[in-house]
Amino acid sequence: MNGSVQAPEPQTAPAVLMVRPAHFGRNAETAGSNFFQRSAAGAEAALRAQHEFDALALALASAGVRVHQFAGQRGAALPDEVFPNNWLSLHADGTAVLYPMLAPNRRQERRRDVLAGLEACGYAIEHVVDLTALEARGQYLEGTGSLVLDRARRVAYACLSPRTHLNALGEFARALRYEVAPFSAVDGAGRPIYHTNVVISLGTRFAALCTAAIASSEERHSVVARLEASQREVIDLSRAELESFACNVLELDGARGPVVALSAAALRSLAAPTRRALERHGRLVTADIATIERIGGGSVRCMLAEVFLPRVPM
Repeated sequence: MNGSVQAPEPQTAPAVLMVRPAHFGRNAETAGSNFFQRSAAGAEAALRAQHEFDALALALASAGVRVHQFAGQRGAALPDEVFPNNWLSLHADGTAVLYPMLAPNRRQERRRDVLAGLEACGYAIEHVVDLTALEARGQYLEGTGSLVLDRARRVAYACLSPRTHLNALGEFARALRYEVAPFSAVDGAGRPIYHTNVVISLGTRFAALCTAAIASSEERHSVVARLEASQREVIDLSRAELESFACNVLELDGARGPVVALSAAALRSLAAPTRRALERHGRLVTADIATIERIGGGSVRCMLAEVFLPRVPM
């Protein structure tokens, strides 16, 4: 298929896209499926979220990661626009993918001007795969929230939930020529976990995974075996670490080697062996984003859309 990803990609991006939220707050349309949204938004929440966004962007840039910031949309109340990875993924062959999203108010986050802005920064977008028509059929797949991609081997891990449907996963896999590795994951109360990237993160040589969240022993063994076969160290996190977003981390290319981006709450939650295991794979880069985590129900990885796009020759 024209524009499909047919060759292995690097696992780790040197650049990220971030959207500075204009109207951050609690999203009532997503609360039914995201049990990590733990408090209502106070009067100062939007300002605090902007300060937290700035702190994370600065920490990443200081580590040598290229950060492409876009301003949020002031003309629309989009409480979750700080999480752009749910509507967009960017690939090394110049493919951009637009995703179908469950909440109607989140669909307004998709912006062609962001793609134009990346092109203005010198990136080449050769092909757009638009999966958004699936929304009319009630089928959803929320970007690299729903998909945790082994880009080098073209395997898409996905925990099924109201926001991650098997049919939509199949459409992605056909368009980009990925294999799929679906499974089910639940929180401590037995409720489906809304996004896969809350359960698992893949770096070049590690997989941070809460195996206890995969209820089926057969699925658990299958996922772990596949990860081990990919030559990765499987770092098994506890439910307490998962609930502090310690699986919601992202390996990136920094100026002095790989970095692992995570929130201050995630870092505090790590047991000493878990922290040492992550530190074997990169320098830990952190920022305090407590407001975004409590009210938005997402963490550092959710705020970052990796930019793998090729650069236009100068």
